[in-house]
Amino acid sequence: MELVKRTAMELAAIATAAVPGLTPVGFAALSDDAEDFDSALVVDALKHRWRVRSPRHDEASMRLEAELSALRAFSAKVRASLPFSLPAVAGTVRQGPLRTFVYKDMPGHVPSLDELVDVGSNLAKSLGNCMAAIHQIPDEAVEVAGLPTYTADEIRQRKLNELDTAAATGKVPSRLLRRWEHAMEDVALWRFNAAEVHGDFDEEQLQISHSSITAVKGWTDLHVGDPADDFAWLSAIEDQSFSERVFSAYVEARGKAADPHIMRRAALAAEFALAQWLVKSLDSKDYERIAEAEEMLRELDQNIAEYGGQPLSVVEAPRPLAAQPETSSQKVPEKPVAISVPSINTDKVTALAAEPPKSATPQGASPQDQQDSGESADQPTADADEAGSDSSTPSKQEPAQKPADQEKEAAEAQSSADGTADAQKPAQDENEPAKDAGK
Repeated sequence: MELVKRTAMELAAIATAAVPGLTPVGFAALSDDAEDFDSALVVDALKHRWRVRSPRHDEASMRLEAELSALRAFSAKVRASLPFSLPAVAGTVRQGPLRTFVYKDMPGHVPSLDELVDVGSNLAKSLGNCMAAIHQIPDEAVEVAGLPTYTADEIRQRKLNELDTAAATGKVPSRLLRRWEHAMEDVALWRFNAAEVHGDFDEEQLQISHSSITAVKGWTDLHVGDPADDFAWLSAIEDQSFSERVFSAYVEARGKAADPHIMRRAALAAEFALAQWLVKSLDSKDYERIAEAEEMLRELDQNIAEYGGQPLSVVEAPRPLAAQPETSSQKVPEKPVAISVPSINTDKVTALAAEPPKSATPQGASPQDQQDSGESADQPTADADEAGSDSSTPSKQEPAQKPADQEKEAAEAQSSADGTADAQKPAQDENEPAKDAGK
């Protein structure tokens, strides 16, 4: 993705093309989302102030187009119901596929987080009322502009899908993955009514004067979704009492429509934003930001391990049982673990190795067959001698003697067969003279 960067002087020159008659006499760079936009403040000859915002790539340009659609969709009635001013687009100019927007500057100034806290409870109440007013904007305004609309269940499922993507990188600590997954699967946490959400709400989108909010800008991510997303930035404020005062004012303004679990989901959104940033950095192959995201995830993991972190789930996550300390009186000698191995029946193995030969040689067998039979009988004898010679294993001695008995029987059978053969030979010789005499 090719980035187009512009200086404050270049933006001032572009503003003259977008707004006829604008003659810049001064300009200065403004803080903005450095990944997506370049911004500048321009002062003309009549002391009028203009804010110039230029996208760096196509996606950022589409966000500015969405903001223009949203601002046009806000009716006069909606604008009158809001306790702050909305941006007004004075002109645009297209350069290639990107379009630069020029807005009339609004009263007040952009505060820092420390300034918000220092101003005190009056500003906290004003901020809570401001956020409540945004979440009470009718959904029709977003629908008319053709902007995204999500239900509570769709939001939860999108989070789970993003969690799977983050886990697949192998760069997110397992403790954080388990913590986020438990919160996302806690159905009670996600029972809320979707509302109009600013989508990019933080201190940089505010204009304040004294202890009140005069304007809210940066409507590029307007949609119907989870109101907790607009509270996520408050997690960066160390003074939790300020966030509590903001939420109290919000609940008072919204009444029964306020969701009691907003701050839990806001804390989840703030933590999970680090994983989303890691995935985005991996997609763009920005190795410097990948390293920064990994470091921030490790720091978050260590802080949660040490301090526990803010509660996320309505239902408490299961915790592993603590190991019981062992005392000297409780220690029991450990028994060796018995490993199951296949048992071998030695009787069957021996019988297979010493199968007895036939008790008699068939009559009329040739001397070669008798010799083979004798050799077969001699083989078990050798095996039996080896088995019987092992006297170091008394439990196997009795089975080893069986081949010896079989050898004795085989020897007797062999002797009987030899005697029968010798007895047959004279009878055969006596019959030969009788055959000659008959001839």
